[in-house]
Formats: sequence, C-alpha cells, structure tokens
Amino acid sequence: MWLSPEEVLVANALWVTERANPFFVLQRRRGHGKGGGLTGLLVGTLDVVLDSSARVAPYRILHQTQDSQVYWTVACGSSRKEITKHWEWLENNLLQTLSIFDSEEDITTFVKGKIHGIIAEENKNLQPQGDEDPGKFKEAELKMRKQFGMPEGEKLVNYYSCSYWKGRVPRQGWLYLTVNHLCFYSFLLGKEVSLVVQWVDITRLEKNATLLFPESIRVDTRDQELFFSMFLNIGETFKLMEQLANLAMRQLLDSEGFLEDKALPRPIRPHRNISALKRDLDARAKNECYRATFRLPRDERLDGHTSCTLWTPFNKLHIPGQMFISNNYICFASKEEDACHLIIPLREVTIVEKADSSSVLPSPLSISTKSKMTFLFANLKDRDFLVQRISDFLQKTPSKQPGSIGSRKASVVDPSTESSPAPQEVSEQPTSPASPLSSRQSFCAQEVPTASQGLLKLFQKNSPMEDLGAKGAKEKMKEESWHIHFFEYGRGVCMYRTAKTRALVLKGIPESLRGELWLLFSGAWNEMVTHPGYYAELVEKSTGKYSLATEEIERDLHRSMPEHPAFQNELGIAALRRVLTAYAFRNPTIGYCQAMNIVTSVLLLYGSEEEAFWLLVALCERMLPDYYNTRVVGALVDQGIFEELTRDFLPQLSEKMQDLGVISSISLSWFLTLFLSVMPFESAVVIVDCFFYEGIKVILQVALAVLDANMEQLLGCSDEGEAMTMLGRYLDNVVNKQSVSPPIPHLHALLTSGDDPPAEVDIFELLKVSYEKFSSLRAEDIEQMRFKQRLKVIQSLEDTAKRSVVRAIPVDIGFSIEELEDLYMVFKAKHLASQYWGCSRTVASRRDPSLPYLEQYRIDASQFRELFASLTPWACGSHTPVLAGRMFRLLDKNKDSLINFKEFVTGMSGMYHGDLTEKLKVLYKLHLPPALSPEEAESALEAARYFTEDSSSEASPLASDLDLFLPWEAQETLPQEEQEGSGSEERGEEKGTSSPDYRHYLRMWAKEKEAQKETIKDLPKMNQEQFIELCKTLYNMFSEDPMEQDLYHAIATVASLLLRIGEVGKKFSARTGRKPRDCATEEDEPPAPESHQDAARELQPPAAGDPQAKAGGDTHLGKAPQESQVVVEAGSGEGQGSPSQLLSDDETKDDMSMSSYSVVSTGSLQCEDLADDTVLVGGEACSPTAHIGGTVDTDWCISFEQILASILTESVLVNFFEKRVDIGLKIKDQKKVERQFSTASDHEQPGVSG
Repeated sequence: MWLSPEEVLVANALWVTERANPFFVLQRRRGHGKGGGLTGLLVGTLDVVLDSSARVAPYRILHQTQDSQVYWTVACGSSRKEITKHWEWLENNLLQTLSIFDSEEDITTFVKGKIHGIIAEENKNLQPQGDEDPGKFKEAELKMRKQFGMPEGEKLVNYYSCSYWKGRVPRQGWLYLTVNHLCFYSFLLGKEVSLVVQWVDITRLEKNATLLFPESIRVDTRDQELFFSMFLNIGETFKLMEQLANLAMRQLLDSEGFLEDKALPRPIRPHRNISALKRDLDARAKNECYRATFRLPRDERLDGHTSCTLWTPFNKLHIPGQMFISNNYICFASKEEDACHLIIPLREVTIVEKADSSSVLPSPLSISTKSKMTFLFANLKDRDFLVQRISDFLQKTPSKQPGSIGSRKASVVDPSTESSPAPQEVSEQPTSPASPLSSRQSFCAQEVPTASQGLLKLFQKNSPMEDLGAKGAKEKMKEESWHIHFFEYGRGVCMYRTAKTRALVLKGIPESLRGELWLLFSGAWNEMVTHPGYYAELVEKSTGKYSLATEEIERDLHRSMPEHPAFQNELGIAALRRVLTAYAFRNPTIGYCQAMNIVTSVLLLYGSEEEAFWLLVALCERMLPDYYNTRVVGALVDQGIFEELTRDFLPQLSEKMQDLGVISSISLSWFLTLFLSVMPFESAVVIVDCFFYEGIKVILQVALAVLDANMEQLLGCSDEGEAMTMLGRYLDNVVNKQSVSPPIPHLHALLTSGDDPPAEVDIFELLKVSYEKFSSLRAEDIEQMRFKQRLKVIQSLEDTAKRSVVRAIPVDIGFSIEELEDLYMVFKAKHLASQYWGCSRTVASRRDPSLPYLEQYRIDASQFRELFASLTPWACGSHTPVLAGRMFRLLDKNKDSLINFKEFVTGMSGMYHGDLTEKLKVLYKLHLPPALSPEEAESALEAARYFTEDSSSEASPLASDLDLFLPWEAQETLPQEEQEGSGSEERGEEKGTSSPDYRHYLRMWAKEKEAQKETIKDLPKMNQEQFIELCKTLYNMFSEDPMEQDLYHAIATVASLLLRIGEVGKKFSARTGRKPRDCATEEDEPPAPESHQDAARELQPPAAGDPQAKAGGDTHLGKAPQESQVVVEAGSGEGQGSPSQLLSDDETKDDMSMSSYSVVSTGSLQCEDLADDTVLVGGEACSPTAHIGGTVDTDWCISFEQILASILTESVLVNFFEKRVDIGLKIKDQKKVERQFSTASDHEQPGVSG
C-alpha cells in the first residue's frame, strides 16, 4: 500500500536491501521470510512488542537521492507480490521522468507530490463518504485483516497493546477488537500466538485481579479460558469489550445486526487514533445511559453535556451538576445522587435568556416554560455556543403541539435587548397528566368510558372520604402533602425530583394521583404527548385482526384479576383486550406474553386506555427490557442478578436456596408481574409506585427483604414445594392498612390459608426494611450485572436450542450427538456470518426467534456451497460448486431457497453414512431433477430452438422426471387431476412459508413420520444426458484420489458397459413394441398413477401443469426424435469442451455407431484413459459426424439397479465408496477457515514458529 512520505534516518538498521535503482530502494525486514537466524527472531519480537505498525510491513520501498542521507518511505507491503507491483509501477512510470530533473530537491518534491496524489485517488475510490478513520488506524485495520484473514466487511473498532497469558507466561502482543471478533497476535522469539474468538461465542467476560494475574480481563468461551493483562487503560478496553459482546448477544436474542448509528453527531476534528466506529459506540453508550437516567423515549439522541449549577428555589441553593442537551430535552442531574433531577422538554420552553453575568452568578442562563416555571443555570463554560444549540433545536421543535388552541414559538433573548416577548395567548398544551384537556380524549369515536378515565373511578362507589374514618383522613393527608410538594417543586414534567419526592413515593401515592405520577415517573407521559392519536390508530388497525397473539390474549382475558369488580364485566375486559391487542400490533417481536395481562389490568385501573397503553410501552421496552419476549430473557437475567445478590447479602441462605431450586420459581412469578400476582392487590400497588420511580432495584430489594424475613423457616425447609408454600403464605399476609379502596379477596390467599394464619406484615414496613438493609444497590451496578448475566442466559438458551435441534434429528442419520452438535455450531456460524457481512442477503435469511428452534437458523445456496466445499467427502475440484448447487436443490423441499439444519444434516449423512447402495442412491438423485437444474440440462443454443416463447430464467420451473421421460404428446394428455394436484401442493407450500403457523409445522412433522422408506425400485430411470453428467461428476471426484488411475480405468469400464446395456435395452424395446415412445412411457410410469405421483413428489415438485412445459409441448408436437437432443457439454459451469452443433434427424438415425459417451470422454472430460476404453463401444467405426458434436439419444435410458450392479463388478469403486471419512477433522478445518472465506491471507509466516 502507498504511504504518505515520511522521513527515515537510518535506512539499513533491521532491514535488508533487495533491489535498488538511482531513486528507489526495495527493502525486506530482517527475520521475515526464509532464514534470518537470531537477528531475525529478535527483530520479529521487537516489532510486535514495540511497534504496532511494523508487522503490517515486512517489505517497504524508500525514495532516496544520491547525495542526500535522508530516505522517504513511499510504500509498504505485506507480501512480495504486493511490493513488487508497486516497484514495477515506479520503474515504469517514474524513472524516466525523474532523470529529467536537475535539482535533487525537485525530484523529492515531485515524488512526494505524486505519491500523495496516488493516495488521494485511491482513497477517493475506496473510502465511503464520511469515513474519517485516521491513517494510523487504517494501517492497523489492514494489518488485522491480513493477519487473521478477515473479509473487507469486518471493521476494526480499536486495538490495544497487552499481554495474553499462555500458561504462566505472558505473551506481549496486540489485541484487536472488531465488530464481530476479538483477535490477538503475538510473535515472541519465534513463538507465534494467534487467537480469534467470535463475540457470539463468549460465555463470560469480567475484569478481575488475582494473586496469579495482575489486574486482567477474563474471556471465557465454551471450550477455553483466556486472560489478558498489562493494558495501558484496562477500564476503557473492558468497557468496549462489554459493548461489543452485548451487541453480539442482542444479535442472538433478536437478530438485530450491528448497524452503525448514522444519526450520531460527528466531531469537528476526528481524533488521531480513534475509529469512527469506536466513537459511535461511545456515543451509543452515552445515549443509552442518558435515556435510562431520565426515562426518555428510545429515539432520543444526546447532543452534548456540560457541567453547571442549578438554582433550586425550594432550598435556596446553587446545586452543582451536569446539564444534558438532546434534540427534544434539556436535563439536569446533580452530582449528589439524590439532590436534584430535572427534565425540561423543549416543547414546554417559551424563553431562553442569557442573563447578566456577575461575580456571584457567572454566565447565567434562564429557561422559562409554559407552566410559568423559570430555571436558572449558571457557571456554564461555553454559554453562547450552548444557547445557539438550544436555539437550533427549538427551531426544529414543532410549534403547533397537539391540543394547543393558540401557541407561540419559544424565543431566545439576549440581555442587550431588554425587552421581553409581548404577552400572547397562552397555549393550552398539557404540561402534566392532571391538566384536563379535550385532546387527551382522542381515542375512539364511540367514546367508551375507559377512553377518558381509569376503571377504578368508574367502579368505586363515590363515597366521600369522611365516611372512611381514619383511613380517609390519612389519604387526605397524603393528598395534601403531595399538593404542597407540587407547590414547592413544581407539577408535571418539569418537576424538581429530589430525595423528598422519593420519600413521598415510599409513603404511598394517593389513589387520585397514582395514574398521573406513574405517567410522569415512567416517562410514558412524554411519549404520549408526542404521539397524539397513535393509540386510536393502532386500535383501529388491530381490530378484527387475528394472530397467535390475539388467540393467547383471548385465552387470558378472564384470568386477569378476576377478583376485581372492574374485570367482572365486559367494560373492563374490552378495554384490556384493546390495550393488549394494540401493543401486540405495535411490537410483533414481543406480541403478547403471559403476565402482561395482569400488569395491564392494574394500569387500566388508574389510567385511561391510552395512558395504560403508553405505560405498558414504557414497561416492556425500557423499564423491564426483554422481560416479555418469547423466552422471557430479561426475567431470567434478573433472576441471575437476584441469585448473585442473595450470595452477597444473605450468604448463609444462598446455598440452601440453590439446593431447593426456589430462586427460579420466585423470580419469574414475582418479577414478571411486579408482585401483583403474589401479594394482595392494594399492597402490590405500593411496590408498583416505587418501581415507576426507582426502577428494577426496588423489586430486587423487596425480594431480598422477603427472603431475609423468612430466613429461619427457609433454612428448615426440605424441598421446593414447602419453601414456595411458606413464602406464598407470607406474601398473602402483606397488608396495606392505609388503603381506602374496599379490600379485594386475594385468590392465592384463599387457596393457601392454613390452620394458623401467619402474622400480618405491613407493606410500608417491608419497604422501609428493604431500603434500610439493601439500599446500597445502585442502578449502574445492576446494569453491569445485567450484562454479565445476559451472556450466561443467552448462551444457555443457545445451548438449549442446540440440544433441541439435535434431538429433533432422526436416529438413522448416523452422526453421533457430538458430531451433530459440532455441525450445528458450524451451520449457525455460517448463518450469523451472513448477517454481519452479507448485506445483500435476502430478508428470509434473517433469524426469527418466534419460529421453532429447527427453523431459526437457515442458510442459502451460496452459504451451503461454502459449507459443502469444506465438509463433503466427495471433493470434485472445480466441479464441487456445481455438485453443491445440485445437493442444495435436492434438499430444498419447499423451494424457498433456504435450508434448515435438519435438511443440511440429511444431505451430509447421505454422503458420509450408509452402505454403497445408499451413497450411490444420493449420487444418482443428484443427477436427476430437481437436483439437475434445467440450465444444466440444456445448452443455450438448444433453448433458443426449443422455446419460441420468451421466459425469464428466474421463472423457469424445475422439470419433473415426468417431463423428462414422457414425450410431448403424452404430457399433453396427462390426467387433469395430476395437474390440479400439483397446483394445490404449490399453494399449500406457499401458505406454509408466509407466516409461522405452528399447526403447519405439526402437520409437516406428522407427514415426515409417515413417510415410507424409499426403495431402489422407486427411483426413476436416467436418460443419456443425465448419465453423462453422472460420469463427469465421478471423473472429477476421482481426480485427487491416490488410486486415481485404477479408478479411472474402472469407471471407464463401467460406463462403457452401461452404455451398451442402454443400447441393448433400446433395441430390445424397439423390437418388441415397434412403438418406442409408448414403451418408454410404460417403463417410466408405474401402472398405478397415484403411487407414481407420491414417488415423484418425494423427489421433486410436480411441475406437470407448468405453462412453460406446455408451451414447449405445443410448439414441438410431431417433431418426433428431435425434441430431446441435448448437447453433451451442457451448462456444467466449467466451460470444458467446445460448443457442439445439433445434428439433423437423419444423421441421428444413421449414426447408431457413434457412442455419445465417446464424445464426452474426449471433449468434455478430457481423459485419455477413458477415451481409449470407450471409443469403440458400439462396435462399428465412428462416422465423420462424431467430430462435429454429439447428440443424446432420446430412447436410451438406464435404471439405478443396472448402475449399481455394474459398479459392484469393480472392487476399486466399491472400496472408494465404502471407505470411512471422519467428519470431525473436516469440521475442525472448517472452523479454522470460517473467517477466511472472503480474503485468504497470503502473509508469509516467519521461518521459526511455535
């Protein structure tokens, strides 16, 4: 590669000059290539330890002038071939030009300018727009690709110098983190270490320090443990590794390929050694943290943050913290965790004003909102720039917000102009969920009561608070204290959130404010206001639509809080149905999951349908990520965290819990329903209050507190059932004595009440204990633990999937369980590789986790070709891709151009297992339709003569064996039922692939079980064209065998024998019937049409009623022998032999002496031995027409039994097909080259290797 010219002072140290001319020197690095001795070893070691870029360039070209001592690097190369190309270019293009110059300075200037020009030109062609990766980084990326054989599509994110511990010896080298792999390379004193690990294979990733290792990063996969240490910045490296592993897990979880985030802000000056990808990943991490902290919608992008102070009027202080600005929000977080949080949506902002600076208040900025609140920020570093950014975002904020009757644009005011905006009509944009607004009742024209208010209000007797005595008074006091809080801290989105807010939430939110505060704290309010009418639209679209989700929803509707009066009638049930169906419609990847009904029914009690819908969105997509997908991954992850916390906080109980196996049972029932299904309703709602404010940490704290309270009893339990009953009874008696709503009988409590009811536990007391004992839990720590557990959970789910798939493979396949598991891993890796590098792949190859395990990973023809080439025992050299294509068509039963693992293994088993007959049967089928495609069975010349009508190659159907064996007239008169049957079969097939209908899979599996074992008699006969293709494959198959000559001789003998058998058969049939056509028809079609149809269907799709076949038939009626003439060299894809010309009918009839096989042997197969044996097959001299080309005899055909019998006469062929091949070795090799299918590295390895 050309390098930007840089000065080199010592040209010969560590380098050997190989070529020189007056202006340039080509040098090789010592220790590279052959020999090198000790000096070479030392140089190689130094290169790796000291200089990251040295290993890229074992060769370089320097520019020099005669009198100057200074050399300039102009090019480097990783192989002799590459550097020689550059050298020749310089000699051919620059040498003559340079000799014209007088001054050496001019020569150097000209060379530098020329090289810069070449680089610019190359970059213009190579680099995608906006790629700002610096030169040094590009060099490292190139090195990584060469070193590990990665394709172009694999992007390097960053690289670090570190040590890899091999045994007790640290190997200093370079760690490369790419989007899909972790790679390490080290070369120390002749010992080379090269590691490549896919992120999707990592089961554990942690940073730890032990006595043996200094602070190190541990990376575990299923079969190895790796330790890396001595990082310059271990924190940054580990964070990046976590991010990349997380992305890989997400990909396994929901098939989201890694996409570069194009919407992220670009820096003004790219950093010297940071790739665009690394920067994007950092921005992505900051975005996620920002959104999680302030509960913002998923599409919010952080623009920047700066330190500042915020004036808090409630305690008259300037609180230090960070101000965050994104496209729709300004947020503030204090340095002290609980001091103050603030969210100001830009849609609420009316004025942004730069106030006068003073010594007390340097560079202040005041922001006013529609709710008459003013926020004062000070100590801003770059105030003018900040105001400009806010102003830009305000310009983009839609001024006419939904529901605002009159609205005004926010204005930015400078202190130099003292005027403030003239008072205009104030907008009535809702600023808090409490503000009554007609627009909020946008849902449903028929205006059902639940569209505007919660079910609780509709179903509670409107008894005044006074009648409730002490409870009523307590509730009133709660309401009062909240109203005072609103007065001091503000109400609505822009409320100051402080430790006092949390204290109030912990005391329980009053019934009347619950819906409003849930919407605020969860962030659902922001999404609801910015998506007006969205819910109503979804309800309209989803009404009347039927899917698997709606079926499950209907089943669960009446199980959702059946004890509550609101869900004992159609009003509550209908509202619940609408919300759940709308959500399933919005997010089909989740659809519907059990437990969502319980949570949603509670949300509907306190809010309108639209509010409940947006709360559900916040819950499923942000607050409880991945909880409600098909495999409840999120809940399993948090279960892992809960186990870890139990070990930390309750060590004496931890082991007992493991033995009892209780944790898995509790976590799913407690976490998925937020305790709503296991506690009395009025108590669980208090936990939900805290959950919307604090997030998952509250649920974990309460769960720990429950275990802590029952420690003694749990230690005395003997089995899981006893422990669960005991915990269940404890939770049934958690009461809320302050609740004003009439108590709702708790179903669970009624079922488990014993003789002596346990003591009642006050919910507020339980919460208080949980905060006192376990408040050290922090949100960031939980996120960190979630990552660690996610690796474990997803990998164990992947292992479960692997076991399920392997179990689904029939026993008669012949591979061992271990071999099947290895094959599955190779198959899955191929599927995943298509997702990261194959941008042009079909959408169908994307993984859908809702499908049965067997259908989740599928590969297309090109991926199968790659696997086939590396795993097949029948290597056919350059003919292998053709054979792979045929195998793929044979396996792809439903013609969707994708095959699943079971089909793949069936194909592999056919080649590896079974006796000679079974293997030959597979080979035989590969040369009949549908495996032999029409393109391979005809030459282009013939196609033009055959089909007068136009038809695109894509639409050309695969001819069935009926089409090939029956003459056109017979096809015309095919029974109507057969044609209709084929049509219905195709329609059924289409329906099966369109949506994942589980009943379809069950029917399919039932059909597979019934399928009868195929016998030799079922195989259709083979015509001459197909037989020639079969011989060609066998010839290619033997070309790399040690017994090559013997095999060629044997196959030549067998082929000539079979050709004679075919000829004799033809004469015999002609003599007995005098009607060869009818005879052929009888031969090929068994007497019972039904049984034949089944056999044909098993081999290929019935295409009898095909328009193209018909068109062909119409055109050629009456042209008796000509219609099946086929040129021998037909489309095998290898271009061997010259195109033959078709002979006329008369020539065909006269030329019985010419064996068409002789033409193949000399023209197509290019094999002398074969030709010698087969030229005189017919027994008569060849006519001159033999030189022009060959024709294929239409009436000639041969059966599988005849081929089998002939091959059995040659022991060398029998031995070839019966020898055992170990697939294990091939799988190992395949894993090694898995990455290198795109660009093989021609990097020469050092002479000494470890």
